[in-house]
Amino acid sequence: QVQLVESGGGLVQAGGSLRLSCAASGTIFSINVMGWYRQAPGKQREFVASITNSGSTNYADSVKGRFTISRDNAKNTVYLQMNSLKSEDTAVYYCNVPRRGFLGQSNPLWGQGTQVTVSS
Repeated sequence: QVQLVESGGGLVQAGGSLRLSCAASGTIFSINVMGWYRQAPGKQREFVASITNSGSTNYADSVKGRFTISRDNAKNTVYLQMNSLKSEDTAVYYCNVPRRGFLGQSNPLWGQGTQVTVSS
């Protein structure tokens, strides 16, 4: 049983910072890619950032220059440093690990979500 345990969400004023953490527990094999998605009320879940074992990163245009994704492979933990936060960053943030089931079907692993609220 593998679980993603998230922490670090909360309430912050516009222009402030938060650091989200997501730890994968019960992992036997190495995880190649870890990422973050977010979903605001009334909107679709959207991609935020991802990182590979080799350190390659990818960011949504809306967060480039403000957010930084990193990981500690020894701890199977991914972080999201969020700076210069805006009200439009308010959303539930989800940790994600792509994976396949034993039949080869897509079976992504999601965290429970952590609320980030940015006040004006």
